[in-house]
Amino acid sequence: MTRLARLIPCFIAASLCVSSLHAHAAITVTDDSGATVTLPAPAQRVISLAPHVTELLYAAGGGAKMVGAVSYSDYPPQAQQLPRVGDNKALDLERIVALKPDLIVVWRHGNAQRQLERLRELHVPLFFSEPHHLDDVAVSLTKLGQLLGTSPAADAAAAAYRQDIARLRTRYASRPPVSVFYQVWDKPLMTLNGEHMLSDVIMLCGGRNVFAGLQPLVPTVSTEAVLAANPEAIVTSAPGATQPDTRLPQLDTWRAWPALTAVVNQNLFAIDGDLINRPAPRIVQGAQRLCEDLETARSRRKPGAQ
Repeated sequence: MTRLARLIPCFIAASLCVSSLHAHAAITVTDDSGATVTLPAPAQRVISLAPHVTELLYAAGGGAKMVGAVSYSDYPPQAQQLPRVGDNKALDLERIVALKPDLIVVWRHGNAQRQLERLRELHVPLFFSEPHHLDDVAVSLTKLGQLLGTSPAADAAAAAYRQDIARLRTRYASRPPVSVFYQVWDKPLMTLNGEHMLSDVIMLCGGRNVFAGLQPLVPTVSTEAVLAANPEAIVTSAPGATQPDTRLPQLDTWRAWPALTAVVNQNLFAIDGDLINRPAPRIVQGAQRLCEDLETARSRRKPGAQ
């Protein structure tokens, strides 16, 4: 019998014992998969299985209760000191058991299904996090605050987040539309459809995702399709990229088509991927940057152009 197999029965017994002691204080929420998550009392030992989840937990006031996280959980800075339990490709189940969590927050589509099945065998409550829309971030903060017993901090963070989003919407959503191609990857060429939170960000800024109607969530497209769509701006993500028209190989490739509107007007933009791709409170900063980039695109229009 492996060490992990020996540990699991003991861990389950301990979890059941704790549950019986605190049944009177049960907390119930619905996670992003639609499943009901019930805790006997506020979670005291929490593990995050995605970088965006780590950011949400800290923002919800739960930093002191975190006992483990996956690789790339690097914000806030103190999260870098948390014990690592693997990454989105491979979880260290033995380490997870040893940390004795009473709540594991999982990225529904980022963690391998086979590993999720193994996690279920631990009989530790799982909360699936998969925010799809901008307001889902605030909802996630509120629900995590309930599970952690940190609702005052979580509710305050949710309110501040909503105010920031509302401010950007008021300023930019009614601006003249800008057609946008968001490039996730260049080989193969991949983008995001209208169901992804990034499309919400584009709309927030008065933009239009030229491939919003495609399936699946992250569709592969051809260069010819992009040329036919003729976006006014092409946007991608890059580590620490905060300046418009950042010279990146995946953006420079488009300069081979000088008639493309985004190239003609020099609207090739890169944004820090941690800000624009993670469905967590810092997406407000990424949205602010994208809104500024699309405003730059508007300012570069030739007279009479729409």
